[in-house]
Amino acid sequence: MEGQDERMTGARAADEHHADIYGEDGAVLSSFLAQIGAAIADRDTLTLKREVDDLHQSELGDLIEALHPEQRRALVELLGADFDFSALTEVDEAIRMDIVDNLPNAQIAQAVQELDSDDAVYILEDLEPEDQDEILSQLPFTERIRLRRSLDYPEETAGRRMQTEFVAVPPFWTIGQTIDYMREDKNLPERFSQIFVIDPSFKLLGAIDLDQILRTKRAVKVEEVMHETRHAIPATMDQEEAAREFEQYDLLSAAVVDENERLVGVLTIDDVVDVIQQEAEEDLLRMGGVGDEELSDSILATSRSRVPWLLVNLLTAFLAASVIGLFDHTIERIVALAVLMPIVAGMGGNAGSQTMTVTVRALATRDLDIYNAGRIIRREMGVGFINGLVFAILIGIVAAAWFRDPNLGGIIAAAMIINMFVAALAGILIPLLLDRFKVDPAVASAVFVTTVTDVVGFFAFLGLASWWFGVR
Repeated sequence: MEGQDERMTGARAADEHHADIYGEDGAVLSSFLAQIGAAIADRDTLTLKREVDDLHQSELGDLIEALHPEQRRALVELLGADFDFSALTEVDEAIRMDIVDNLPNAQIAQAVQELDSDDAVYILEDLEPEDQDEILSQLPFTERIRLRRSLDYPEETAGRRMQTEFVAVPPFWTIGQTIDYMREDKNLPERFSQIFVIDPSFKLLGAIDLDQILRTKRAVKVEEVMHETRHAIPATMDQEEAAREFEQYDLLSAAVVDENERLVGVLTIDDVVDVIQQEAEEDLLRMGGVGDEELSDSILATSRSRVPWLLVNLLTAFLAASVIGLFDHTIERIVALAVLMPIVAGMGGNAGSQTMTVTVRALATRDLDIYNAGRIIRREMGVGFINGLVFAILIGIVAAAWFRDPNLGGIIAAAMIINMFVAALAGILIPLLLDRFKVDPAVASAVFVTTVTDVVGFFAFLGLASWWFGVR
């Protein structure tokens, strides 16, 4: 009971400490930041260690992000060996690199030895190759080989995300031997949910869940209760594909194997959650044409990353403007057209963006493929026509009443139906075509869909007006 009371007291203390860090909005409290800032300014190492000692790595990461750059570097310097390097996996890449670049390689080498291999790789992978080599050269041989193997796999693959610490046993062991091994070996990972079964060449034979071990008698051989690993993940598999395997089969962990089916690591659900979040953020940023951008990036770096797609948008805007130029005489004669043009183009653009967003996400999750594409295209065509009809009636009535011209109301209504139908079609066909030609739909779809809806909207509206009113 005494031990239980101590654990409960510790848990309450941790909760209270957590409450002192964050405000109701989830941001780090300004009072806590001021306290840490004062300790840094006074170089009060004891206060800093006391305040951050019980912080979870994610909490320490939030604190680091909230500090000024010079305070971050000073915090790491003052904490020294007491700084939890795993917190650097929780911060923006620019902040992590700013901190790591200001540390001696010897300190980094010492720190990564205390980390899980996946966290160590996460920190090392952004360093220059010569810095990686120098740091790895200072590590024990076994750990150096494991980290080098992970770093040699391409970026954003399962091999880069895997943890190389795992529990593996031969098939002829008994459950009792396995349990004793887990109890006595001090080099096993702190947390694991599966034990893998391997042959002498490390080829993966199967796996056993921990709950199965607990329910099995000690004398039973491992090979009698193991299940064949149907969801082993190749180390070269894209991390998004690996995350999809976890989602489809409700996995908590999965073996990672090399090209010879030998066990080289394990991918766990916490790594997969990070991958899912990363991929979702990347898709969202790419659809906005801003690429891999962080809030911590400098003004110049942010501006430079946004310029390319702004330039593409400028070029497509000239294309839309050229369509308007074809009907300049019509606009000069009927000024009301200039007032109504943005409505047609804007509604088409929004309708196309809606369809495009759904399509890009469906392609990313593999809910949309060659087998159901035809049905989805027909559905979006129907949605575009119905929505176009509804808003055509609405805008037609408004335009007719506004300008006291039923003909103008009918023209904009017809243009609205055409443009929203085409917008829905473009919103699904353009991402499908880009995906077919191995171009990321999240990156390029938006600019093409917007161009199509602008060009079609202006051409339909102004063309119908020129034809109806007889303007040449």
